Amino acid sequence: MKSLSPKQQAMLTFIEEFFVTHRYPPTYDEMRTGMGLSTKSLVDYHLNVFEAGGYIRRDRMTPRGLRLQSSAAGAFSVPLVGTIGASLPTTSFPDVADEALQLTRDIVPAVDGLFALRVRGTSMIDAMVNDGDVVVMQRQSTASNGDMVAVRLVDRDEMTLKHFFREPGRVRLQPANPMMGPIFTHPANVEIQGRVVAVIRQMS
Repeated sequence: MKSLSPKQQAMLTFIEEFFVTHRYPPTYDEMRTGMGLSTKSLVDYHLNVFEAGGYIRRDRMTPRGLRLQSSAAGAFSVPLVGTIGASLPTTSFPDVADEALQLTRDIVPAVDGLFALRVRGTSMIDAMVNDGDVVVMQRQSTASNGDMVAVRLVDRDEMTLKHFFREPGRVRLQPANPMMGPIFTHPANVEIQGRVVAVIRQMS
């Protein structure tokens, strides 16, 4: 890759850190303000250098159409540990993976406790998660209302992918498909395995 000036390296670092914090790329105005540049043309000049040097890719038709290349974004592996039902529940997934995904920090920050599951079913289709997609999970045992989580139903020893809501005396596991109803269960029957932090779409 082409070497960068100290100013350009600082701007590339700003873009990388923005990705990690927000999980989407900065706009021209956000880069101009963040780097203290006087005009958008200066932003464009530096982005042209990054693009020519292989650090980024750009879609000029969209305001956030910037992507870090793998070598700039910091590629890392996430274990793919099994499948999870997004319609009918599936049995628990194993802890040992037999394959891995290669991701970059523009998709999801490289943090501890990430794992991936392949989705079976269409109950989360209105949340842009379809049959065959892969969800990247942050391993955790708690959730906030509205989080999309992998849940183990203790009484059945089954896993399902749903939006989590805590209600008086019960938990509601809500699908994102108007053709399917929620699962209501006692809080003690719910073991949260992780929260969705990214979706890798399966292209047909």
